[in-house]
Amino acid sequence: MYGWIWRHLPGNVWVRILISTVLVVGVVFLLFQYVFPWAEPMLPFNDVTVDGAAAPAAGTAPGGLV
Repeated sequence: MYGWIWRHLPGNVWVRILISTVLVVGVVFLLFQYVFPWAEPMLPFNDVTVDGAAAPAAGTAPGGLV
């Protein structure tokens, strides 16, 4: 697929590199501006299952030994 895109870009190697860089930056921009914010509410990153009630008090050693 990338070879097909590369062959269809106009210009010499340096122009193709420049066009490819602009295309990649454009795709990354669109992902960060539109796709990721749209998909973020559907992802389970905020579903925390750890409860703070079981955490040891400050200054205690693991296992409850002092």
